[in-house]
Amino acid sequence: MPVVPGMTDLTAPYWEAAREGRLVVQECQECHVLRHPPLPECPSCQRQGHGSRLGWREVSGKGTVYTYTVVRHPTHFAFADKVPYVLAIVELAEGPRLVTALTGAAPEDVRVGLPVRAVFREVADGVTLPYFEPDAGGRHGTA
Repeated sequence: MPVVPGMTDLTAPYWEAAREGRLVVQECQECHVLRHPPLPECPSCQRQGHGSRLGWREVSGKGTVYTYTVVRHPTHFAFADKVPYVLAIVELAEGPRLVTALTGAAPEDVRVGLPVRAVFREVADGVTLPYFEPDAGGRHGTA
């Protein structure tokens, strides 16, 4: 049985884009700050009395490993046959950071600064998850 994320009205655009093989992050239409995970209001603009005009922006899906850990003990029975696996925080080229699973590399080959790119895998009927894998094509810094 696959483990699928909880989907809400707030996160629906993210999951719809993933089903289409696109990576999107929330963007404040007032200050244009990109963020993930999405929030109901922009924390920066809210302090200034506005910040509820939020939208979504497609990003490149390229980034670098900001930090990571190798999971050697499954925290859920659905992951028992997957250990060891790498959980990472990926800093996107556009700035936001995402928590994700890193695939396509042995745990001992993962390092901070490793260039990665988003890949999309259908894990259940109608549920596609973004993962990241090493990107041999080059170096990705923040924008």
